[in-house]
Amino acid sequence: MELKKGYKQSEIGIIPEDWYLISYGEIFDFLPTATYSRSKLDQNGYSDYVHYGDIHTKWNHFLDFNETESELQKISEDKSVGYSTLKDGDLIVADASEDYEGIGKSVEVKNIGSKIVISGLHTYLLRSKVDYIANGFKGYIHSNTLVKKQFDRLATGLKVYGITKTNLKKILIPIPPTNDEQSAIADALSDIDNWIKSLTSLINKKKDIKQGTMQKLLNPYENGQLKKGWIVKKLGDLAEMESGGTPLSSISAYYNGSFPWVAISDMTKGGKVINTTDRSLTALGLANSAAKMFPTGTVLYAMYASLGECSIAGVSVCTSQAILGIRTTDDLDTDFLYYYLSSKKSIVKKIGQQGTQSNLNKGMVQNFILKLPSDVDEQSDIANILTDIDAEIAALKVKLTKAKQIKQGMVQNLLTGKIRLI
Repeated sequence: MELKKGYKQSEIGIIPEDWYLISYGEIFDFLPTATYSRSKLDQNGYSDYVHYGDIHTKWNHFLDFNETESELQKISEDKSVGYSTLKDGDLIVADASEDYEGIGKSVEVKNIGSKIVISGLHTYLLRSKVDYIANGFKGYIHSNTLVKKQFDRLATGLKVYGITKTNLKKILIPIPPTNDEQSAIADALSDIDNWIKSLTSLINKKKDIKQGTMQKLLNPYENGQLKKGWIVKKLGDLAEMESGGTPLSSISAYYNGSFPWVAISDMTKGGKVINTTDRSLTALGLANSAAKMFPTGTVLYAMYASLGECSIAGVSVCTSQAILGIRTTDDLDTDFLYYYLSSKKSIVKKIGQQGTQSNLNKGMVQNFILKLPSDVDEQSDIANILTDIDAEIAALKVKLTKAKQIKQGMVQNLLTGKIRLI
């Protein structure tokens, strides 16, 4: 393949002509780390302690002590002796992972101030020997596809994958020639990360608002008394319901049709409406009498496994027998029922029949007691308020997905030099 002008073929892939390839062993000192498990940690120790599991689950790119101090457990003073304390710019690499995605995941230390922190179990603590890499750039090294491929190739293990110190020292890092260019890349990636964080925070805030609004609007009592105009009814008096049916697996033609099939696993994906455009539903035929078709607008209610999860069918669907299809009468607004049932998930999980797994049956659901406005228009008004909040959350999730896609493209282009900022 003909190389683009200004680029060269290196040992690990195509990079700009003026970029360097430097190994972890050449650029970093490897400092001693502790090996204490979580059972040796507490909240009242002398120094903070970084466990490799926290790198996998809590942080991306950076361990910023302005944001994460409260997330760290501690270790006693006598157990801290002999280990290097963290400094800004240090890189902590997890040496073990349960999947390929997490192999070699690392975080750069920021804003540590005067805090005393040591790096612990299944981590390597790396400190720059020389000032080749700008602070802020180190945290993104592991995201570089040219680096990650080397981690994946050198990882060992079956159920748990690891990277040895010897192999880590061999891994080559493509580095822009100046700290200014490195900092420009780091700043651009930091900006997109901050956008992602702000969107995530806003989504969580909207979810909290929704939860509080739902509790207020669906609360049937005022001053200890049932609200004026509210009534108490059994769900079975306001709706018709029946279970879906699972076809015989031996009828292969059933599995090659054109009708959307909702399995119990689909009920855990979240969202008010299930349809073929936003869910990966299996397309099935109707070659078996066990299959039941529920029309658009049916409330789908999980009775096994994902107990209490519910959605509304946005298209006509078939379901397994683990899902109850509920069709409301004119006295019950469908959207109101969805939010009402959604608000009762924790209660429902406690009342399910106990066995191999907790479950409900049709009779139990028919006997659910609903406390609701007698006026269907009032039910609809409540549902519309909650629907509007859901729409805001959905719109923010679309923005978040877009932001993550933009970041992925930036990582692939900026860290490999396909796009230059300076």
